[in-house]
Amino acid sequence: MPGIFGNIEPPVDNAYFNTDGGEGIFILISDILKLAGYIAGLFFLIQMILAGYGYISANGDPKKTEAAWNKIWQSLIGIIIVASAFIIASVVGYFLHIDILNPTLYGAGNSTN
Repeated sequence: MPGIFGNIEPPVDNAYFNTDGGEGIFILISDILKLAGYIAGLFFLIQMILAGYGYISANGDPKKTEAAWNKIWQSLIGIIIVASAFIIASVVGYFLHIDILNPTLYGAGNSTN
């Protein structure tokens, strides 16, 4: 006999809530870190546009020009740090033969045999 709300079906397994191997949390963390990288890139682009506008509108004022150059350098250093983190993770994963950025964990439900 169905309840007031009808038949309730359990959710379909997906990558984040996979109950077989337990790797869903690692995939979720990996996706969150990738999203943070995309957001950092978008923030870099916005900061470079604002710094370029600040440089153009400085009209030769040394303080405004220096502030614009500082913003440009800080943006470049920030994106280099973010890109370096992904590059280092890829290189370490290559030498250890694991895919750090796209993890695959093997457990009781999904062995390679």
